[in-house]
Amino acid sequence: MSRPKRILRKNFVVFCEGDTEYNYIDKMRCKQGVHISIHPINMGGGGYSSFLHSVKTESMTNCLAKFIIIDADRMKKHPGEIPKFKELFEYCKIQNQKKSVPIFLILDNPDFEFIACLHDPEYKNQNPELYIKKKYGYSSLEQFKKEKNVYALLNTTPCSYETMLERAKRLPKIIMNKYICKKASFEIQITDSKSDLDRMAVKGSNIDEFFEMIDW
Repeated sequence: MSRPKRILRKNFVVFCEGDTEYNYIDKMRCKQGVHISIHPINMGGGGYSSFLHSVKTESMTNCLAKFIIIDADRMKKHPGEIPKFKELFEYCKIQNQKKSVPIFLILDNPDFEFIACLHDPEYKNQNPELYIKKKYGYSSLEQFKKEKNVYALLNTTPCSYETMLERAKRLPKIIMNKYICKKASFEIQITDSKSDLDRMAVKGSNIDEFFEMIDW
């Protein structure tokens, strides 16, 4: 008697900060047809250390990869966060060297609001906060951050995540993960990761790595 056929599933875990990221990914996972377990992190006074604590204590191993999606602006506003960021980066790198469940550290520079603006082909690198308020008619950035339908908002023609990815791929990245993805066997391995904080002055993100992993 032959064994029952194994059903492979695309299971991922995401650690993110802020309502905007949570609401975006929550709606996106339905559109992409993948299972994503979302863990919103209350940074509070812990900063990047809150992410480090959460990823260390999160025990889910039945997933293809884990993603930590954070903003770089915290390092600019609070220089004391730089050592905490480096500690988080090194932890991810060490875990990936062990070839356990891969951990992708995704850094949006300066923040997710910039990524939101990249969805719009008319965006020309203006101040993200001012652009969002003018474009979508919000009275404040906080109002935008609480928008439950942010995914639909940012993916209404002519805006799209495809536009965002095309533009993000051309921008400088503070973090660069080198990885192998065997889609047929559902295997992902990060072979190397590099961080260059000297690129902090130029907006950019490696969020395309996240979309590439979940979108097949």
